[in-house]
Amino acid sequence: MSKSVWISVILVALITPLFAAVDDAKVATGLLKGSVSDGVVSFLGIPFAAPPTGELRWRPPQPAATWSGVRTVTEYGHDCMQLPFPSDAAPLGTTPSEDCLVLNIWGPVKRTASQLPVMVWIYGGGYVNGGSSPAVYSGSQFAKRGVIFVSFNYRLGRFGFFAHPALDQEHPGEPHGNYGFMDQIAALEWVRDNIRAFGGDPTNVTVFGESAGGGSVLTLMTSPLAKGLFQKAIIESGGGRSSAIIPDRTIQESEAMGVAFAKKAGVSGVDALRKLPADAVVDSLNMATMFAAASTYSGPMVDGKVVVEPAEQAFRAGREAKIPVMIGANNADIGFAMGNNIETLLKPFGDIDKARAAYDPSGKGKLSEIRSQVGADRMMVEPARFIAQTVSKHGQTAYEYRFSYVAECMRAQWKGAPHATEIPFVFDTVKAKYGSELTERDEAAAQAANAYWAAFARSGDPNGEGRPKWPAYHASKDILMEFTAEGPEAVADPWKMRLDLTESLSH
Repeated sequence: MSKSVWISVILVALITPLFAAVDDAKVATGLLKGSVSDGVVSFLGIPFAAPPTGELRWRPPQPAATWSGVRTVTEYGHDCMQLPFPSDAAPLGTTPSEDCLVLNIWGPVKRTASQLPVMVWIYGGGYVNGGSSPAVYSGSQFAKRGVIFVSFNYRLGRFGFFAHPALDQEHPGEPHGNYGFMDQIAALEWVRDNIRAFGGDPTNVTVFGESAGGGSVLTLMTSPLAKGLFQKAIIESGGGRSSAIIPDRTIQESEAMGVAFAKKAGVSGVDALRKLPADAVVDSLNMATMFAAASTYSGPMVDGKVVVEPAEQAFRAGREAKIPVMIGANNADIGFAMGNNIETLLKPFGDIDKARAAYDPSGKGKLSEIRSQVGADRMMVEPARFIAQTVSKHGQTAYEYRFSYVAECMRAQWKGAPHATEIPFVFDTVKAKYGSELTERDEAAAQAANAYWAAFARSGDPNGEGRPKWPAYHASKDILMEFTAEGPEAVADPWKMRLDLTESLSH
């Protein structure tokens, strides 16, 4: 063979890896084959841990098995075991199963850099419902903005948050109870170890979630086991106070609920519990029944290893991860307040006249609407401001928002943006949500929200590309970005009086 031919062979050998198919990837457990559509490459249903079934039910996530050959990953894996919630704003696209610890990745076919920012999504659902398969959670639009987008499943209900004295005795010293949070940490560890294969930068990871997903982000910011796994955080309607959806039950209280569930199921001991059919463990638990099931289901807990203290307590003391934060809630968010008349409803504030001026200045407000406002302020809106205030005092950059935009086809039914309705706008998946009823203004609102979120993931600053300026939060100015029918607008919080009153209840 001539010298020139040898040189050609060597050059081909060196260059060929650069031209590997964009939908191929090699991770620690094997080779993957994804799919390409509309300028986006996706890999769906990648195992990041072993199936938590059989003896692995109620164990920390274990390493995923390796495979030989090329694994095709073009369809979502099962969402985690649950009883789906009929009116869920993000209906599942798969049949729930215990074999569910998979993740999904989207990225741009054409990359502007060798390592792109990474966003990792944590779904909501009250820790009892939810999954990564809903159409509105597609990461395609983020990918088109130059982001590597990751979503994953974590165990729910009694599979994800369950304690029993026998579990601690079975594996002394092993964390137990918060298996759902352990799954989240395992997924983030997988991202750290493998995301380079997809063009992502493991040192530029933004974790974000909504509702229980937002509460999970706050928990991860305070968990010693999640330290260093992400560099930015976005919390959408995720609370922030211990009285909301942040875990504050003790492991002992949760173990008592586990014992009560075993008694109700007619079994004793871990082996018998693990042999229960999955449906028997669910036992009709979902968002509609979770309060009625409070005696046999604990939800998240302070276990001493994964969750060492309530998030509010950690934030107050400055023990949270010192990273940039974006946080907010919707203007018609979820919450619960009691009161059959205005006096009873406002009595907890002490100064009823001041509370009336804040919540019913005209004196003509509907009790049901005021009750909803009081409940949402306590559960979502004021806690978001609390987190923004707290982290900014600790020297972290914070950006607060309030989402008030309502799709035009829903404005006759909704007076504001209900809980979770910002999601299709943030993801720019409004076409999947509203279909033929979508308007140009709806699309513009989605493109703006998606651009702000992607920019924050890129640099920790949501601004740029000619969008209205979003100032960093400072308690002295109390300015937030409001997403309105006219477009995004930075304003001094118009609800300051209400939220100051609500804040006084937490002292």
